[in-house]
Amino acid sequence: MYKDKIVELDELAEIISKLKEQNKRVILSHGVFDLLHVGHIRHFNAAKKLGDILVTTVTPDRYVNKGPHRPAFEENLRAESIAALDPVDYVSINKWPTAIETIKLLKPDIYVKGTDYATPSNDVTGGIHLEREAVESVDGELKFTDEITFSSSNLLNRFFSVFSKEANEYIFDFSKQYGSKEIIDYVENIKDLKVLVVGEAIIDEYQYGQSIGKSGKESMIALKYLSREKFAGGTLAIANHVSNFCDNVDLFTLLGEIDSQEDFIDRHLNKKINRLFHYKKNSPTIVKRRFLEESPFRKLLEFYIFNDTKLDPGQSKEVQTHLKKILPGYDVVIVADFGHGMFDKQMIELIAKESKFVGINTQTNAGNMGYNTISKYPRADYICIDEPEIRLESRNKEGDLPNLIKDLSKKLSCNNITITRGIKGCMVYSPKGLAQIPALSGKVLDSMGAGDAFLSITTPLVSIGTPMEIVGFIGNAVGAMAVTIIGNKEPVDKVSLLKYISAIMK
Repeated sequence: MYKDKIVELDELAEIISKLKEQNKRVILSHGVFDLLHVGHIRHFNAAKKLGDILVTTVTPDRYVNKGPHRPAFEENLRAESIAALDPVDYVSINKWPTAIETIKLLKPDIYVKGTDYATPSNDVTGGIHLEREAVESVDGELKFTDEITFSSSNLLNRFFSVFSKEANEYIFDFSKQYGSKEIIDYVENIKDLKVLVVGEAIIDEYQYGQSIGKSGKESMIALKYLSREKFAGGTLAIANHVSNFCDNVDLFTLLGEIDSQEDFIDRHLNKKINRLFHYKKNSPTIVKRRFLEESPFRKLLEFYIFNDTKLDPGQSKEVQTHLKKILPGYDVVIVADFGHGMFDKQMIELIAKESKFVGINTQTNAGNMGYNTISKYPRADYICIDEPEIRLESRNKEGDLPNLIKDLSKKLSCNNITITRGIKGCMVYSPKGLAQIPALSGKVLDSMGAGDAFLSITTPLVSIGTPMEIVGFIGNAVGAMAVTIIGNKEPVDKVSLLKYISAIMK
């Protein structure tokens, strides 16, 4: 039966070893194979002609970096579909994100890829170079089949799309105006920027429980405690996001003099981020503790552990002196102002005056009660806030959003503005006009931190002159990935983003 072809990876390694002892020539193919089509069938037939035994490894679901809605078919179904094909002798689900370790474990005589990988520049991950090195290290060779090709992503986008009709139409029109290579080039071009992230460090803590009913004597819900998770949030998360895209990232932030949690922070910051820490007197590092019902995933209550008073004059002067010395040395400054006391008037004016390019988000949250609006900054080269924040700034709850954006642009002399709108996507503005980009997300797991991820990647893009519609498109792709991550458990990965963009534009 064809299902007998499906074996565990370690067992496959033993099978291949015995086959090679019998002088059998073993060919390995590897991929996602999310939607099996005639191009795959011809590829397998051509591959089998290169030797005696054809084995295929399938990328596991958790490593399919083609967007929040992929894979369309889970790993066991993909493996079963391939096993049903006559040319394939064995199928296994891979253990790792790439084929590198798999090649070294299985030691095939030939590692075969489709003709679309024959031009290395077409591979946004750069993985084909590493795969070649891996197969040559086990005395094998890399070969390419030359058969008709189709794109699983293109077929899935056309016939199995999870996007709304509006999003599908937008992506189709956008793809006719811009090619995926052009989009990817903009992302690659921010790599060498020197970036400074400025703002409050926040520890996000999730306390999970299971509802067990109403308290017998009080008007409150009782939960059984299950577990706890902590995440590096605020500017810690922003710096982590940026460091996956830019090689030179410094973080200028405030920790608490009391309970700084510096050991935790050090473990959860990308090692290449240069730490520029100050310690707020008589204060803890900010902790935002959320209490959640684990299933369904639902937030119930939040505690802020912080001292939101402004810095004392002496420490404010110390922070400003440090900032003034370093600000001119950065290509891009990202300000994330959560309104918890770090930024006073003098510090704001210093950043506005000394930064070459500054992108700013002023967040409105329960801790600052709406007092933290963007107009406190006399200058911004890029503003990235959400719709409630611009409405609060303008004191206009129901007014036309495009007019509010234009008014804000005039008020702050800012030519580049993004307004994020949650499930409605985002609206971007430049002197060339306004554009509405629909949301690119499928399932939303946790929206916390999505705006910070959007700010992190779009600010460097704006600084190099990326057209604002492209900025919004990339930002929405980043947001779509961020809402699939619980808390700030991990930053948005560059390779995953590029693969997602390539996939949805096919």
